Amino acid sequence: MRLAQIFTIHWYKESKLQESNLRPSVMAKLINTDDWVKAFRYQVSVKTDNKFKVLNSRGKIRLQYRANGNAESLMLPYEWKADYMNDAINRISQIFTNFQNAKGNKSLTKAGNVVEASSSKHKVEKNELLEEFRKFVPNASDQTWNKSYMPVLTKAFQLLDRSKGKPQDGEVLMIKALEQWKQGSVARKIQRRSLKKFLEWAVLRGKLPIAYSPPATLPEVSKPKTIGYAFSDSEILAIIENEPDEKWRFAYQLLGVYGLRPEELKYLRIIDGVNGKELHCTYRKSKGGLKGDRTLPRKLHALNIKDIDGNGIDWKLQERIEIGEELPSLGKEGKGGEALRTHMKRKYKTRKNIYLEIKEEAKKIDQECVPYSFRHRYAKESHANNIPIGNICEAMGHTPEVHWQNYARFKPDATTDLYSKANKVVA
Repeated sequence: MRLAQIFTIHWYKESKLQESNLRPSVMAKLINTDDWVKAFRYQVSVKTDNKFKVLNSRGKIRLQYRANGNAESLMLPYEWKADYMNDAINRISQIFTNFQNAKGNKSLTKAGNVVEASSSKHKVEKNELLEEFRKFVPNASDQTWNKSYMPVLTKAFQLLDRSKGKPQDGEVLMIKALEQWKQGSVARKIQRRSLKKFLEWAVLRGKLPIAYSPPATLPEVSKPKTIGYAFSDSEILAIIENEPDEKWRFAYQLLGVYGLRPEELKYLRIIDGVNGKELHCTYRKSKGGLKGDRTLPRKLHALNIKDIDGNGIDWKLQERIEIGEELPSLGKEGKGGEALRTHMKRKYKTRKNIYLEIKEEAKKIDQECVPYSFRHRYAKESHANNIPIGNICEAMGHTPEVHWQNYARFKPDATTDLYSKANKVVA
């Protein structure tokens, strides 16, 4: 038995003897009955203002707190032996300090978790954890992993490795790890989702203390969703006419007529259907989440651009795809939108850029003109032609939930119809 433990035991015996004026025979009985246990319990009582007590739970030390008829207990990582008494007392003192300093409802479990998380003995094996977690998200490509996971996970591990100022729970860890990304930005939302997914995985499997469980919600500044501008047919025709490169003209026609995502231009295929050859898009866009779900390949349905007289223009797009007419280079995987945006924003030496002019006009009505404006036109015109929502979603390759999140402004306006009806002049 260590010297400090012997000193504590004898100090306890002498103080109790003085308090109770015990006779020598009583003192002898005390010495022979688990002296360290009595000393241990007395020390815990003194250091926690009689609020905590310790119990032997199957050979392990259990800490207990009772108040208002309710009891809460916490298992400590120590055996019920004299050799662990001093370590347990130090840990209990830290737990009591956190318990007393807690705001709102006091929780023994939370105070214990905070101490465990803050313990300098708790080391996080970064490389090992990252390797295991990478296997948990197999549907994320290497590009997605490096862009959407590694930045925030690297920052989180830096915080967890601190000897001082180490985050004590999941909420603080997430707030500090996300500081470098702007509130309300898409990048921040992606990094927050990735970190939350990692913390849930790590805590559930005991890789990190339960104190690092991510909060259900995190304080965030909400950034208003940008309204995407929908090209009119005349604007698409002007953009095509303004474009000197035939490959890009072909791309604009496809985007407008089929409502494609820019990336989908790489995945256009001719497939034999029930009624002959059909134009399909085989691109499978990730839906996010843990399951790795992706959108399904789909048959494309043309919604022709109309000329100044209101007549649909047939550019023979399917036939041109079938004979292999060349499209412009759209960069690496996942970079189609970026390549299109870069090309459309270029400036000419001898002519104006119609796209940039439309973009400035869109700002005046608080909307944003982007490469997706071709796709927005398709959604708008589909609703204008009273096509059922289920069919629109099938043609565009997304769910009704996603559709209404982006295109609720295009749905039929019953209020307008009612007032128009009220204003009709009876002949």
